[in-house]
Amino acid sequence: MADIGKTVSKVTLWSQRGRLLDRQVRANQPCVVDGVRRLDHDAIGSWLLQALAHYKDADVQAIIPVGHGAGVVALVDGKPAFAPLDYEQDLPADVAAAYRIERDDFHLTGSPALPAGLNIGSQLHWLDRLHPEAMERATLLPWAQYWSWFLSGVATTEVTSLGCHSDLWSPGLARFSPLAVRRAWAERFAPLRDAYAVAGPLLPNHAAATGLDSDIDVLVGIHDSNAALLAARGFDEVARREATVLSTGTWFVAMRTPDAQVSLHDLPEDRDCLVNVDAYGWAVPSSRFMGGREIEAILSGAGQVDTHADQAALLDAVTEAMADDVMVLPTFAPGCGPYRQHSGRWVNRPAAPDVLRAATCLYAAMVASASLQLIGARERLIIEGRFSQAQVFVRALASLLPNVAVYVASAETDVSFGALRLVDPQLTPQGTLRRVDPLTADMTDYHARWLERIEQAA
Repeated sequence: MADIGKTVSKVTLWSQRGRLLDRQVRANQPCVVDGVRRLDHDAIGSWLLQALAHYKDADVQAIIPVGHGAGVVALVDGKPAFAPLDYEQDLPADVAAAYRIERDDFHLTGSPALPAGLNIGSQLHWLDRLHPEAMERATLLPWAQYWSWFLSGVATTEVTSLGCHSDLWSPGLARFSPLAVRRAWAERFAPLRDAYAVAGPLLPNHAAATGLDSDIDVLVGIHDSNAALLAARGFDEVARREATVLSTGTWFVAMRTPDAQVSLHDLPEDRDCLVNVDAYGWAVPSSRFMGGREIEAILSGAGQVDTHADQAALLDAVTEAMADDVMVLPTFAPGCGPYRQHSGRWVNRPAAPDVLRAATCLYAAMVASASLQLIGARERLIIEGRFSQAQVFVRALASLLPNVAVYVASAETDVSFGALRLVDPQLTPQGTLRRVDPLTADMTDYHARWLERIEQAA
């Protein structure tokens, strides 16, 4: 499994029965070209081949690419024409303003208007200006499918990548958006294939470089949050039942089961609600905020919130944080999340590191609760990803959602396992779901004060 995220890249080795055998991780570093932040696809590609070479003696049968949903690569003459944009790069003000005028309505695309380059359409709009000649000739690939092409040489596109806040897809019509057609981007994207389809075999030169067999299948691949949704569906507690998956990493993305009857008109665009499209083409009511990035910004080097050895101390610090009215107000990722128009700040910022970290977790839980309520999450919630290990966060969320059964998924049932289920949808997780107990401290008054302060700041 090759999971090329925004913050880190991961390669994992799995058994056919769904057991995690090995994991390799690399921190990604954006590069700057002519003053513009870009994704360092060359460095990631070199590392990816080195990582795959570790498995030359394993019986590898398939490689499944996974990627974040806000990257696009332009191929010209069989290679990237330029380094793809980093979605955190702000567009020039006039370019952004012109693009906003062209966007389709939310009810057509399920894509909210997002800052910087988080809408792929905004990246393409700017790239048409930056690289007009190359873009005229380019074959366009979403980020996950770029890695499928990198490994197989076969260019494809698929709906989970097109259908996640890109502005380029109409979920209700299952086709490219009017904007994508008007701007002739639709015709430039590589042919549509299913995420679980085989793009082609591993390229001979990569087989030689890694020591892997050249007949290994490279799948088309999938958007990372959708892979997390597939992983959760492997559990009996989720399969064919009402449930919501909260994937936690750089982004916290909540996705309800596709059969949830939620109209686009019921989702507030201005609070970072959206519609994703799952691997089988179904619309998925979703909401999100940049939780991992916010936690990093709030802590400012004051440690981590998900280190196993610290969990007891952080749970003990919750009572002090609440008693001293220590809290964080949204948002430390401007333009993102359910409170996207607000400016983040501390109330009674503590000196004690444990209290600071506990309050940060309480903040993340309260924002997550708001996001989940916007999409009508009910009955079951499965939290997966890095911050599922943060006990204050998950237990606070259980406190805030008393009528929802909150579960934590083990690390062996994450995004990569979901991608593995593209090969075998009948795979069931080796790990288990653990039911989360609420905090022993009552959050009711604390949460009410938090909401009141947000209302006052509006």
